[in-house]
Amino acid sequence: AALGAGPVADAFFVAFRLPNHFRAIFGEGAFNAAFVPTYARAREASGAAEAATFAGRVFTLVLVVQAILLALALPGMPWIVALLAPGFPADPQKYELAVALTRITFPYLLFITLVTLLSGVLNANGRFAAAAAAPVLLNGSFIAALILAGFFPTAGHAAAWGVAAAGVLELALVWIDAARHGLAPTFRRPALDADMRRFFRALGPAVVGSAGIQIAMFADTIIASALPTGAVSSLYYADRLYQLPVGVIGVAAGTVLLPEMSRLLAAGETAAAHGAQNRAFGFTLALAAPFVVAFLAFPELIMAALFRRGAFDAAAAEAAGRVLAAYAVGLPAVALIRSAVASFYARSDTATPVAASLIAVGVNVVLKLLLMGPLGVVGLALATALGAWVNLLILYGLAWR
Repeated sequence: AALGAGPVADAFFVAFRLPNHFRAIFGEGAFNAAFVPTYARAREASGAAEAATFAGRVFTLVLVVQAILLALALPGMPWIVALLAPGFPADPQKYELAVALTRITFPYLLFITLVTLLSGVLNANGRFAAAAAAPVLLNGSFIAALILAGFFPTAGHAAAWGVAAAGVLELALVWIDAARHGLAPTFRRPALDADMRRFFRALGPAVVGSAGIQIAMFADTIIASALPTGAVSSLYYADRLYQLPVGVIGVAAGTVLLPEMSRLLAAGETAAAHGAQNRAFGFTLALAAPFVVAFLAFPELIMAALFRRGAFDAAAAEAAGRVLAAYAVGLPAVALIRSAVASFYARSDTATPVAASLIAVGVNVVLKLLLMGPLGVVGLALATALGAWVNLLILYGLAWR
């Protein structure tokens, strides 16, 4: 209602996507894949003290790297936005707004990367509540900021400051929970011991794999920025609905499965690890199926019921609904990928999923270029869906082999 699907919304969604792309590459995706199994193995083999030392070294390293990245990115933001949304400079007002908003949202990356580390520590110790609740604070912060939008230059500025505040709140939540249970990492001088070497060996391929998926999403933003105003917003609103079952079901199952499989495999219980994975697959498919049916059967009705008010009109609901139906084609595959890669990540093998990811990205980007002409923004979403199926089928074939 506050943002709608016009130029201010397009500028904000680009500003919000940028730190999220980097977070997905270096944070939740790659970092979890490398950190959680290494931490779980250190805890299982050498005890809690050795695992805490490893976590402290990684925490110190992450903080330093993120601070340097932030210092370099803020002055270079005009070039970064022009690279991510090359269609925006043709509209100077929208471009300048996107640059201003991205400078506000980008520090979120530093906070959310530390949240990811602390969540990994908590998850590996069987504590999931605080890490799972942290994203709720982002939603709450958004809502509070948009209620106060009248005090900001635009609704986009209000939403951007909501993102920045959410990073601080999320870090505080997981830090307090970790500290209460004696799990909060402390500053440690990084040292290249066996655990750190294992971590970096796993992190490199995982970054490449996560980057592959994000390249496809970057392509969405890049191409959509050249389409008529509202295309970036249609992708974003449809993606929010599409990510609901992915996050609530697929990511949740994968988040619990990875430390569980890592622990069981470290203890030599291979059959139990595979049994846990099979159960995760079954639950994920059963719970995701109703969403697929609904998103394909009446996507425009869902969009209108949820979003059609204020600045979000009937045309915006119809456009976003068509994108949602295209995304739904790939929903089962996307929901299962997090559980599928656990076969490899739990064994500290982050290299094998890279092949599947990069092949799928290649298919995805080629399909985007082929489909954007006849289908516009819907073609971008359909290409994403088909690329997800390619990724899952290759992962399944490699795991089975």
